[in-house]
Amino acid sequence: MAAKIKTKDKVVVLTGRDKGKTGEVIKVLPKEGRVVVQGVNLVKKHQRSTQTTQGGIVEFEAPIQASNLAHIDPKDGKPTRVGFKILEDGRKVRVAKRSGEVIDL
Repeated sequence: MAAKIKTKDKVVVLTGRDKGKTGEVIKVLPKEGRVVVQGVNLVKKHQRSTQTTQGGIVEFEAPIQASNLAHIDPKDGKPTRVGFKILEDGRKVRVAKRSGEVIDL
């Protein structure tokens, strides 16, 4: 199956604690169906100090379920679904269903 969400995509959270927040995709975990988004789903972890790192409370982005995210339409900035289209030169690109704009650069 083709990937609808890739790194560096702009997405918005549809459900959950961070509903309405937008961010850029940092990492995609396709086997788990999860995505790490910058500034979304922040969690705190108590880190033990070692010889190389200092201990304390570390805050980082945890993965979020990909089904809870939607692309941001490049034309009007609202959430949209993603479709695929084959261009004249034979390339397969992702397209916003809302406006028809090409998402891939």
